[in-house]
Amino acid sequence: MRLFVALLIVAAAGAQAQERSLRLQTGETVTYRLITDDADSARAAAAHLLRLLAAGEIDAAAHLSNAPERRREVLRDYLKSVGEAEFRRVFGEYAGRRVIAEVAIGERRLLVWDLGDRGQHLAGQYFIRSPGGFLLDDVPNEERLHLTRVLRAYRSGQIKRADGTD
Repeated sequence: MRLFVALLIVAAAGAQAQERSLRLQTGETVTYRLITDDADSARAAAAHLLRLLAAGEIDAAAHLSNAPERRREVLRDYLKSVGEAEFRRVFGEYAGRRVIAEVAIGERRLLVWDLGDRGQHLAGQYFIRSPGGFLLDDVPNEERLHLTRVLRAYRSGQIKRADGTD
């Protein structure tokens, strides 16, 4: 029993060590966590979503959103603008990119993707935990706004990349 309690204390200390704060130019402070545990990560949901999109499965991908009708509309508009081959190529290529950090505020997640160009182009993808797993977070809210500010800080270099590269 003592060993179990000791392990819980060590795990809690590790989780607390991942908590960070970002001071914004407005003077506001955003507190977030870096996710390193796969069991708490949205990465598997992102990979599944990208596989569906690379296969052109817009309806199935839209169901992985907390606003599926809006997501379906956005994806169909993009498909119309670039054509099916380019649509599949883009999402297939995106799936091959690296996530350099996963940031959490509450139940929401921000995956920060390195889209190449030697780290000059970072993209964000937002998720929210649901009872069945993670969903793409397509509903504007306060936590997502804070996550967007964290993404901007990564892009500007105010926050160093979690993977240790520049």
